[in-house]
Amino acid sequence: MLKVPEHQVAGHQALDGKLGPLIDDAGRFYKPLQKDGRGSNEVDFYTSFSSNTKIPDHIRRFFPIFYGTQLIEASDGSGLLPHLVLQDFVSSHLNPSLIDVKIGSRTWYPQASEDYIQRCFKKDRETTSAALGFRISGLQLHESKQSGFWKPDRKLVLKFSAEDVRLVLRKFVSSNSSADSGVEPDSLFASTVYGGSAGILAQLVELKEWFKDQTIYHFTSCSVLMVYVKEAVVKGASSCVEVKLVDFAHVMEGKGVIDHNFLGGLCSLIKFISEILTSTDENATSFQQPNNDHACTNCAS
Repeated sequence: MLKVPEHQVAGHQALDGKLGPLIDDAGRFYKPLQKDGRGSNEVDFYTSFSSNTKIPDHIRRFFPIFYGTQLIEASDGSGLLPHLVLQDFVSSHLNPSLIDVKIGSRTWYPQASEDYIQRCFKKDRETTSAALGFRISGLQLHESKQSGFWKPDRKLVLKFSAEDVRLVLRKFVSSNSSADSGVEPDSLFASTVYGGSAGILAQLVELKEWFKDQTIYHFTSCSVLMVYVKEAVVKGASSCVEVKLVDFAHVMEGKGVIDHNFLGGLCSLIKFISEILTSTDENATSFQQPNNDHACTNCAS
């Protein structure tokens, strides 16, 4: 029995008779192949990536498992359509908090049509893509069993400024209300979710080290999806923190050239998260040693 993904925060959604992805109860995600060659390009990428022996095993874990393609009934009622069949790594989490971050200051590729380039160029300039090297495409933060999720409208998300991005990345790891704009985020879970050997920062740095050398692919207009479960973190578990790369309709051959567009955006995201983590650590140190002037001076320097 196929159904609409409950926790999708970006991309085309299968709502109100529109074409979008579906999931089943066996942990699989069915993404309809996009038109204009984008769908076939994404199939080609997954096929190539799955069989490429040059991809290190520790990097493969950042990509959804690819199960091939399958003809299934489309969500818009238009009949049987080919779908990518991928690992559904989000629905396996109970009440996940997640952020979809589109990486790169440029979301178009040189081979695209002039009309497509101009549309992407305009969106990159109007969002934080051009300025920061990335933009938040969608998010949901689980508040509590009583409050449910905070899931701001996508149009609002696309209007985020650099300061809004910094604030949302802090809210992502906070225990207090995300919906209340008057509440200062406490970043209580930063050290667990962002920090540590299994945290988001460590995973992003691991990806960065690969992107510093890999010249096989150029990941244009791809996203980093960051997922964790707040209830599990409260109980002291860190294994629920996960980073995945998604959306490969515009991946091009690297042809021996480093993907500086993706690498630059990834480094920028790492910097934002590192600053939040450092600020949280410094505040914790100041709280533990309020009368130690020497310690405070070291933190400030």
